[in-house]
Amino acid sequence: MAEKITPEDALELMEDEGFVYVDVRSVEEFEGGHPEGAYNIPWKLRGPTGLVENPEFVRVFEATFSKDANVILGCQAGGRSAAAAAALEKRGFTAIRDQLAGWGGKKDSYGGTLEAGWQAAGLPTELVAEEGRNYVDLTK
Repeated sequence: MAEKITPEDALELMEDEGFVYVDVRSVEEFEGGHPEGAYNIPWKLRGPTGLVENPEFVRVFEATFSKDANVILGCQAGGRSAAAAAALEKRGFTAIRDQLAGWGGKKDSYGGTLEAGWQAAGLPTELVAEEGRNYVDLTK
């Protein structure tokens, strides 16, 4: 099971140990803002009926990263990244970390914040992905 880390831990691993951040939210969510330097490989894609599983997720991930790459996964609140981490570990990835509370934070049933995500923690963000890190580029 992937180690669960806070947004602050994620930033520290990126700065000090060269971990890369992979945002598994949809393309549209990613384009609305994401951690600085993040890659986007969506666990689910937006379809006409809502979010549907991305059949290319594992293939694109394997084409982009080695099995021993130091990778942090994050999503909106923690659910998709946990599922993606489990799928990747089954495929032999050995250095996956799952960032708790994702981008938007973990919410209670009333919408109140239980745990701050990347954005609310005030960590570095951007709107435009670095070249070669958006999903369209990664699928080529």
